[in-house]
Amino acid sequence: MDRVGKNSIEVIDPATEQVITRLPSAGPEDADRAVARAKAAFATWQNVAAGDRATILRRVGAAVEEQAVSLAQLESRNVGKPINDALGEVGMVAATFAYYAGSPERLTGKTIPVPGGVNMTFKEPMGVVGLITPWNFPLAIASWGVAPALAAGNTVVLKPAQLTPLTAIELERIALEAGLPEGVFQVLAGPGSLVGERLVEHPDVAKIGFTGSTEVGKRISIRASETIKRVTLELGGKSANIVFADADLERAAAAAPGAVFGNAGQDCCARSRILVERSTMDVFLDLLSANVAAMRVGDPMDEATEMGPLITAEHRSKVASFLDEDTTVVARGNAPDGPGFWFAPTVVTPNSPGARAATEEIFGPIACVMPFDDEEEAVSIANDTIYGLSGSVWTENGARALRVARALDAGTLSVNSNWSVRIATPYGGFKQSGIGRALGPDALDYYTELKNLYIAT
Repeated sequence: MDRVGKNSIEVIDPATEQVITRLPSAGPEDADRAVARAKAAFATWQNVAAGDRATILRRVGAAVEEQAVSLAQLESRNVGKPINDALGEVGMVAATFAYYAGSPERLTGKTIPVPGGVNMTFKEPMGVVGLITPWNFPLAIASWGVAPALAAGNTVVLKPAQLTPLTAIELERIALEAGLPEGVFQVLAGPGSLVGERLVEHPDVAKIGFTGSTEVGKRISIRASETIKRVTLELGGKSANIVFADADLERAAAAAPGAVFGNAGQDCCARSRILVERSTMDVFLDLLSANVAAMRVGDPMDEATEMGPLITAEHRSKVASFLDEDTTVVARGNAPDGPGFWFAPTVVTPNSPGARAATEEIFGPIACVMPFDDEEEAVSIANDTIYGLSGSVWTENGARALRVARALDAGTLSVNSNWSVRIATPYGGFKQSGIGRALGPDALDYYTELKNLYIAT
């Protein structure tokens, strides 16, 4: 497709501060043209046989897998994430398309016993889906929406984050080369205030899937309501990692840094609040501090690197503002000097219950460790937030693990693990962490409309 715009997008490598490339920036008129193409393509794509849609999706996944190294290198440079993380994410993208390739032939309805006739249901595609994706996991999160939306028979217009559009553009190329018809999947690189808002307000866009901040998600929800669009929102988080005294402390402390500092903390499901039973607080902090000090922060293209830079200088300043008089730094790792938006992994304890580090989403490599005295207090502290995305419970007591997990107001939980995202299971949050679910079989419910048909006999 043509990418036409009056202005250009300058794509920066956050590890070097060098320009990777410049791209034409799309505007509202480009969004209108893309939606018109998607609407025209929908008339054909929704009627493509389920098995043929499945074959094309399998080809897309296979092509992503074949080009995994180049895609991962591009993602690593654009986002600043370690190359091994990028390779893992690209592998997930390929697997996501493979998973949803099994869906078109399994979008089954039901027959429901009723008097006087036969009743059946169908899962119908919605039409044109607008996806607005973030800069922290550009290709992975794009696939979470693109794959199920296409599998269900929708067409897609994707607006990636202006900071990190490169792998989304490559995905469009790969999909076309794999046999996806023109107009079925299009990518528009441009500012959210122009392109994203136009997709949200466009009357021919049936559904918006947005991943990003809660603040922007609220605005999207309001604007989408003007045309009664279906909306899924995957928003912010302030997730709790609860460590009881009977847990395997060495294992919990070894896992905690990855849960906070993965992707330099730029992760909505980061366990940035670590709640530790008071009797073991000192032991846990010692173990955690040693693991933080050992983290390798540096060149994202080095396979030994565990954490890269933050995305921009502006974001680094925002993260740094959380180290204020209301926090005490108890551990800090290392970070390179010189060019790049570096920030060392940091562990703090709050000096007051209202400390920003304890209450606000940081979206950076700062972990806030807080004590609790008993199970009831742990649950109370964990739930004392507007968010409800992820969380972990570390304990050897199975009954306690189940009790606490059921009591937590969060949508994606783990016991003795900090793993949130699996392709085959639903991912999403409670409260102001969003609406709807990505991944797993449940995702298809958010890209289809349920039609009921009664036939009198």
